[in-house]
This record gives sequence, structure tokens and C-alpha cells, in this order.
Amino acid sequence: MDMTHPSFSEIQKDLLSGTSTCRKLVQDFITLIEEKKNLNAFLEAFKDSALVKADEVDKKIKEKKQGRLAGMIIAIKDNICYKDHKVSASSKILEGFTSLYSATVVEQLLNEDAIIIGRTNCDEFAMGSSNENSAYGNVLNPLDTSRVPGGSSGGSAVAVAANLCHAALGSDTGGSIRQPASFCGVVGLKPTYGTVSRWGLIAYASSFDQIGPLTKNVEDAELILDVIAGADEFDSTCISSPLLKGRGAGVRRIAYLKDCIDHLGLNPEVKKRLLEVIAELKKQGHTVEPVEFPYLNYLVPTYYVLTTAEASSNLARFDGIRYGYRSKNAADLESTYRKSRSEGFGKEVKRRIMLGTFVLSSGYYDAYYSRAQKVRRILRDKSNEILSKYDFILSPTTPSTAFKHGEVNDPIQMYLEDIFTVLANLTGLPAISLPFGKNSTGLPFGIQLMGKKFGEKNLLAFSKQLEKNLLSDVTQSLFSR
Repeated sequence: MDMTHPSFSEIQKDLLSGTSTCRKLVQDFITLIEEKKNLNAFLEAFKDSALVKADEVDKKIKEKKQGRLAGMIIAIKDNICYKDHKVSASSKILEGFTSLYSATVVEQLLNEDAIIIGRTNCDEFAMGSSNENSAYGNVLNPLDTSRVPGGSSGGSAVAVAANLCHAALGSDTGGSIRQPASFCGVVGLKPTYGTVSRWGLIAYASSFDQIGPLTKNVEDAELILDVIAGADEFDSTCISSPLLKGRGAGVRRIAYLKDCIDHLGLNPEVKKRLLEVIAELKKQGHTVEPVEFPYLNYLVPTYYVLTTAEASSNLARFDGIRYGYRSKNAADLESTYRKSRSEGFGKEVKRRIMLGTFVLSSGYYDAYYSRAQKVRRILRDKSNEILSKYDFILSPTTPSTAFKHGEVNDPIQMYLEDIFTVLANLTGLPAISLPFGKNSTGLPFGIQLMGKKFGEKNLLAFSKQLEKNLLSDVTQSLFSR
């Protein structure tokens, strides 16, 4: 088996022709996961259940009854529930917890004969931009192990980039799929809010969270989205109508945010490459124009006021009483709550719970939370206004390439790593990160495209165009390392 092959459709041809088997694929990946365990991408490989499923899919293939994802080996972020398997959100507070049910996305994948290979490490409760906040240690970037893979879905991005699976699921609250995709040189898609069910996703901020795929190419991301998108009776925010149809190949109108390109924090090499892409797109006949977006400096503060407020509410259920970690030093009910949460949650999670509790408190609700909601509406209206005139909004995914472990110590500086990604979550719009360049030391960085609400088909069609015409050399050089 060619472990570096970027296309699942080619791998599936071998399975359907009988030249390979799902069992062999699983065994090969399990071996690789063990060989590359220093990356700490996986908290657990589901060897037994994956082999059982592999045998089941092999039998279906022989009977020609296989599903669309037959033989696709997928890793899931450790905040997505899988029945009878452990899930912890990479937190000590959920130590030893086994899920009683499967997330809707897991059921959808299994129904189409995908094989779940394991659960991937992440920032605790999906709170972080570097994967340095896990209770189970840092995830290492496979392209340079001295550097972070990005977060919070860093384990999922590394699993794909290091060829430990065909694809992975992550969750994206403010860039947690796209930022690690940028740092690891893979494709990361955040669907429109409400496209994919959140049932079975351990919540961080319920009005922001979305599950999406990390893959080696756009084709695989589209295939997975087709399977996991759609209405769900367990999630009232899910759409009941299909995604908007795509236009296919053709000339597009693209806006780029002048404020992003002129931002002082943008790495010069990233800026140079982005300008080259803009020039190339113009040469190909696309309309690419700068637009004013005067709210860039409001994005991160608005995002953190709202998400921490939702997190303080969502994480109240982890109290040491019903399941998960309980402090051995607790003496009564109050100390059980206090000590279990103090000992069970990590530093960053406690910081965000306290911030969220503060902005929701009676004396500060109007000054912070209520005002942030109003700003969120302004941001959404401005984005929709731009997208009424253009097909897509183009920007860098991240200000720079992956930084070294321990290099960013200031929480505010870390939060600013999300400056280009949070807009898609604040507005609920779909966005994708595509690998589009490498810096002088060979580290990758991504280009981000935002599309219209429920316009994933259009977004993916254009992304495939970009991948073919502009990005193929970057993708191939990354996967051949």
C-alpha cells in the first residue's frame, strides 16, 4: 500500500478490485501509529473494533454491498463520542469515561463503511491554538517536531499529515480545524454552522462549534462532508434542506480583506505568497479585489467574550459528582465541587471558565456579553454584504507558520493566532484552509476561503480548481517528505 497517496478514491479502487483489503489497511496504519507514537497524535488506537469493522467491510465489498466510504480509515478528535469507546476531551476531568452512545457523525461514517481507527489528542475541551493544553502531553508537528501542530484539532491534523489515517474529523470553534491544517500542510474544512450535527460533540461554545474533516485533498473533504451533512433530530440547529448547488469550474469574483494583508502581525513570506496567488488568480481571469473590513481588531475580543461565556455554562456539568474525575481530597459536597474542578481542569480551561463567568455576571453582562452579541451581528451583516457582491472572501489562514513549543507564553498573544479564522465562526459561514505555500525553512502555511452560507459545494468546487492550478506542487512536496 502506498501510504503517501493523497487520494482515497485511488486506494478504494484497490479495495474494490481485490488487490488490497481493509484488514491490511488497518493493520498497516496501526503499525505506523505505534512507530510514530512520539508525535502523540493519538490518545488511543481502536485496534480491536477497527479490525472487526474492517472484516465486516471486506465482506460487504465481496458481496458488492459496500457504502460510499468503504475502506476509508478515519481518526476522530477526542471530543467526539463513539459508543463503548473512551472519550475525554483530552482532560483529566473525564479520565476513564466511556461513551454510552455514538455521535451522529460517527454513526453516519460507520453506516457508509468508514473505519474509525482511534481518538486523537487535542487541546483540553478544544481550548487552544497550539495543542499544548492537553492533559496528556503536547502533540508534535511531524514536519518539525520542535514546533506545534496548531490547535485545537492538532492531533487530527498530525494524524493526516503523518499518514496515520486517510482522513480525520476535528471540531472548529474559532479555527480549530483550519489553523492546524495550515500548520501541518493539509486541507481543513469548517462547514456552515448547522450543516453538520453537533450531537455527540462535547461542547465548548454551542453557537460556534462545528465538526469538519481534515484531509490530504479537497475531493476527500467533499466526500466526507456529503456523508456527515444534513438534518438530525437530536440537533435542532441542523439544516433540513440540502446544501446549495455548486457552480463548478469558471470565473469567480473574489474579495480579499485589505486589512488582513496589511496587518502588522502577518509574516512577510506569507504576505508575499498571498499576493502572488492574487496575481495568478487575476491572470486566470478571476476578479480579485480588495475590500475594506474595519472590524479586524474587534474579532478576537468579541469571539473570546462570547465563547468563554458559553463555555462557562457548558462546562458546569463536569462537577466530580456523576462521572469522571473526583478529588480524593474532597470532604463534603462543596469541597467535592471545588477540588474536583480545580484539580481536574487545566490552566487554560479554568482561565476561560472564569472569564466567561465574569462577562455573564450581573454587573458586567451588558458591558461585555450583550455588547459582544451586537458586534457579532455587525460582523455577520458586513460579511454577508461583501458576499452579496463576491463569491468568496480570501485571506491567510494564519499570520505565520508553526511556532516552537513554549514560544508563545502570553495568553493574549496566543489568542491572536486566531485573528483570521474566528470571523467564519462568528458569522457561521463556511471556510476552508488549503496548503498554498512554504516558508524559507520548508514549513507550510495555508490560504483561507470563506463562502456564502450553505455554499459549501461552490466553495469546494473552486477549492479543487485552486488545488489543481496553484497548489498541487505544494501539496505533493509536503506529502513526499
